[in-house]
Amino acid sequence: MKQVLKQMPLLYDGAKRIRHIYRVTFGPGRLRRQVRGAAPLQIVVGSGSIYDKGWIPTDVDYLDLTNDEHWRRIFVENSVDAILAEHVWEHLTPAQAQMAAGNCYKYLKPGGYLRVAVPDGFHPKAEYIDAVKVGGSGPGADDHKVLYNHESFRALFASVGFEVELLEYFDAAGQFHAVEWDAERGMVHRSKRFDRRNQGGELGYTSVILDARKPA
Repeated sequence: MKQVLKQMPLLYDGAKRIRHIYRVTFGPGRLRRQVRGAAPLQIVVGSGSIYDKGWIPTDVDYLDLTNDEHWRRIFVENSVDAILAEHVWEHLTPAQAQMAAGNCYKYLKPGGYLRVAVPDGFHPKAEYIDAVKVGGSGPGADDHKVLYNHESFRALFASVGFEVELLEYFDAAGQFHAVEWDAERGMVHRSKRFDRRNQGGELGYTSVILDARKPA
């Protein structure tokens, strides 16, 4: 249906506006109801309709990571157990990325964590970099603001107080590094284990993946 609508720009734009109005109007109330009594309280940002059982999906129309007012109308500080964000931060400017990291820190419980993944700027394949770079050829890359590597991404979260553990990444020499991580604590689809483009020992698509934990 979406592809059909895209061939009719006026209808497509109209449908987008209606969806935006609906989400802005009803999204906050629905999210408050979902959050109430959730234990553990685990939210997914930028997920669209993709999320696992036990996780609460959100949308930028009513939970903008950079907007503290959005956070305050749903959550109290130090209340969230876990936040999952797969391929979200690359769509933020450096200033927005800092604000978003700070808000996550503010609303996570002590000991809570943010699992986050972005395209990997140290990936050794030229076609991968061409697809994910700022203004790249891949899906959504026209909106990419930053291409991170494990060093710059780790530094971002450490700068607001998080303790950071890298889970998957390429280093500057093109060597891949990974530790075992539990998908039930936050599924990252664009990863070594779960991306179908990784076949026969070839790493066609991976991400910088890290856990940023708020000190207990």
